[in-house]
Amino acid sequence: MPAAQISSMLIAGVGPGLGLAVARRFGREGYPVALLSRHPDRHESYLASLRQDGITAIAVAADITQPDQLRAAVTTTSEQLGPIGAVYYGPGAADPTARPAPILQAAPEDVSAAVHTFVRPAVDLTAMVLPGMLERRSGTLLYVAGLGAVVPLPGMGALAVASAALRTYALTVNAALTDTGVYAGALVIGGLVERGDIHRHAVAAVGPAVAAGLPTLDPDTIADTAWELSARQNDSEATFNALGVDSVHA
Repeated sequence: MPAAQISSMLIAGVGPGLGLAVARRFGREGYPVALLSRHPDRHESYLASLRQDGITAIAVAADITQPDQLRAAVTTTSEQLGPIGAVYYGPGAADPTARPAPILQAAPEDVSAAVHTFVRPAVDLTAMVLPGMLERRSGTLLYVAGLGAVVPLPGMGALAVASAALRTYALTVNAALTDTGVYAGALVIGGLVERGDIHRHAVAAVGPAVAAGLPTLDPDTIADTAWELSARQNDSEATFNALGVDSVHA
């Protein structure tokens, strides 16, 4: 009888903070991982970091807003590492220093652009990997949304709208997958993820002394929770709120 084929994990939107932490956490559980981002210049350092921990990893440069590039990345992952059994979807902003227009100044095209950038690729990617997961009756889909998905944050503008849409998509897919063996869940992030690009820019902008008081989150803690959600499949989401806000007045 042939040995069971190992499932791989696709990290869609890898960065030095949360994406790499999730790759390492799932890699420790035996998943070979594919790192996907539009910045190939940083891939080699990510791969070296994972390989030092004994994790099999490859990197693919692609713009996930382009379906053809995304499909090619999925194909490459499957061909080199085996069928995709887990997906982390957490693309970052193209410019980590940019600030969105507040919601009352957000134009219709701002909302359309946010949905196109952050929500549409999640739906595309799900459509590409879910049939195989359903056939194998096993798999994990993790989607990252901002805290504006659950707490009104006017300053997040169109990004809050996209985050809410992505979270609702994740929870609805979770409900639809009941009793299939496939899990979907949302990681709702409110704070600066340590080691990440936005955190790095924030520290550079305010200096180390002020940075010590910034609302930060430990990516390794979030990654541990991501693994627990995947392994237990008994919760549809986890929220990480370092901002100390929970009302419409935030």
